[in-house]
Amino acid sequence: MPTAHLTDRGVVRVAGEAAKAFLDGLLTCDLDRISPGQARFGALLTPQGKILFDFIVFESSLEPGSYRLDVLKPYVPDLVRRLTFYRLRAKVEIQDVSAEFAVIAGWDGAAKPDAPDSLSSIDPRFPALGWRAIVPAGEASAFTTASPEDYHVRRIVLGIPEGGRDFLFGDAFPHEAQMDQLHGIDFDKGCYVGQEVVSRMQHRGTARTRMVPVVYREGFVAEPGADIAAGDRVLGKTGTAARGRGLAMVRLDRAQDALDAGQPITAGGLPVDLVKPDWASFPFPESRAKAAE
Repeated sequence: MPTAHLTDRGVVRVAGEAAKAFLDGLLTCDLDRISPGQARFGALLTPQGKILFDFIVFESSLEPGSYRLDVLKPYVPDLVRRLTFYRLRAKVEIQDVSAEFAVIAGWDGAAKPDAPDSLSSIDPRFPALGWRAIVPAGEASAFTTASPEDYHVRRIVLGIPEGGRDFLFGDAFPHEAQMDQLHGIDFDKGCYVGQEVVSRMQHRGTARTRMVPVVYREGFVAEPGADIAAGDRVLGKTGTAARGRGLAMVRLDRAQDALDAGQPITAGGLPVDLVKPDWASFPFPESRAKAAE
């Protein structure tokens, strides 16, 4: 039953009597829907609605009004600085506690940590990912039966993108990164940074570009950032890949045009097929022959 220490993840602590209101006014997720044992996927956006950081938010059971943000480790210092910029006079503490805590993930029936100083939750993006937890750094080795690469293979196969790996922070809208599909945006919450743009995309249905899974027909995979193309027309860029599967940011309308014209789609010159994730509810490109089946 696999568990992996996700060594590429760091932890930011946000605490204090104003922590909940502070975060709720910034993040895409609704803090009222976060409780000990129930984490939430969310992001901090630019005022123009693009993703600066994405993360999983936990509430501490031992420290009321305290939250932990599970974020890609190289971006922890930038996130701390950005949150500090927004803090102004709010009674909030913002700290990088990555040296004190570790992020682990488990799946296929692995037992969750149950120590009182650990935080755990079913992964809020998609239950098939398993569970996610923050534990004291010294306890991480006890939960290491699989590698971070094993976890990322599973994530890629399930079609779950991660910022900083599959797309550049500051470059993608939440809908493009599937946050509307993976419970990362609470459309009925109050105002937050970038909300107007996100709400407009939701109501107008203008998300023509999305990150979707691809299958490499020959098993070899392209490097992240390679062109997804049909003939001479670029459809998007690749994200991470492993074991013949990958993720790619694709203009779906252009992909449909290519399929209608019978043009093969390639990633870095390698033939690929686009695959609709099980959890997706948006229109997906498909060939006329498949649609007729």
